[in-house]
Amino acid sequence: ESLGNLSNPGVYALAISRKRLAGGPFEWRSDIAYFGMTNSMAGLKGRLKQFDNTIIGKSGHGGAQRFMHDYKSAQELAPSLYVAVWAFACDVRSNQSKDLVIMGRVAKAEYECFAKYVELHHQLPKYNDKKNSPKR
Repeated sequence: ESLGNLSNPGVYALAISRKRLAGGPFEWRSDIAYFGMTNSMAGLKGRLKQFDNTIIGKSGHGGAQRFMHDYKSAQELAPSLYVAVWAFACDVRSNQSKDLVIMGRVAKAEYECFAKYVELHHQLPKYNDKKNSPKR
């Protein structure tokens, strides 16, 4: 809730760290465990809520199911889980060219995050690697 622009679409990064990361600048850390994106009307807030719901035992987020393969409960995962967001201002309900272009940029940005992470760390984030990270 303290992050801004959560009603917008965007890209998010989830890191698992024993080090306190809250409030610091974004870094391409090796402990980033997942990148995701959304162009939904619920924005980043809705997508992150789906993640929260999944780690407490509901459904709705495939990436969160991969986390729960390694963590038995939300209580075990939450203290070391950090989120960073990159919001894109646009109207996802619009069919106007400018909004469609921005929604395309959101999808492109997620892949650019994958590419940068692989460039730096020589692999995908753990829970984006579907071959090596099963769902619970």
